[in-house]
Amino acid sequence: PNVDLPPLCSSRFRTGPPGEEAQVASQFIADVIENSQIIKKEDLCISPGKLAWVLYCDLICLDYDGNILDACTFALLAALKNVQLPEVTINEETALAEVNLKKKSYLNVRTTPVATSFAVFDDTLLIVDPTGEEEHLSTGTLTIVMDEEGKLCCLHKPGGSGLTGAKLQDCMSRAVTRHKEVNKLLDEVIQSMKHK
Repeated sequence: PNVDLPPLCSSRFRTGPPGEEAQVASQFIADVIENSQIIKKEDLCISPGKLAWVLYCDLICLDYDGNILDACTFALLAALKNVQLPEVTINEETALAEVNLKKKSYLNVRTTPVATSFAVFDDTLLIVDPTGEEEHLSTGTLTIVMDEEGKLCCLHKPGGSGLTGAKLQDCMSRAVTRHKEVNKLLDEVIQSMKHK
């Protein structure tokens, strides 16, 4: 995965090679994919040892106002749930791949990891889904990724003020609740797109 934060999305970013925030977001998305097992490598296999699908994920931010990790996770999930792969068979006589563009199937998305970010203010105040200004003013940030079973897939805390165990547990409870809300909304959007 590649997260692109161009100058178009915020005056904070410059043209050129990816900055630190874009690199951190790209690695975070890679960790979410691996830890949540959203897609199994076997599902991308067309012919064992010969042919497999390769998926590239470029996430481009158009308007940055904080909470980029949540937005990237939602965009990744929506994109993967919308991917349709054409049927591919291997011709036994020629040993070449034959693609049937008329017969497509949706990618097997096995889990639905949802990120929930928090702005932390000296371990006394937590703000869910912080704006860019709230992130800037906070003493720390925390992003928790949970799947539909309430299993922790990823936790990202890039320094800042510490959290007590009770506050961390509170964040995890809120992440479980938010997962249900986001997943329901995402399913509604995906279904509306499939009917068009």
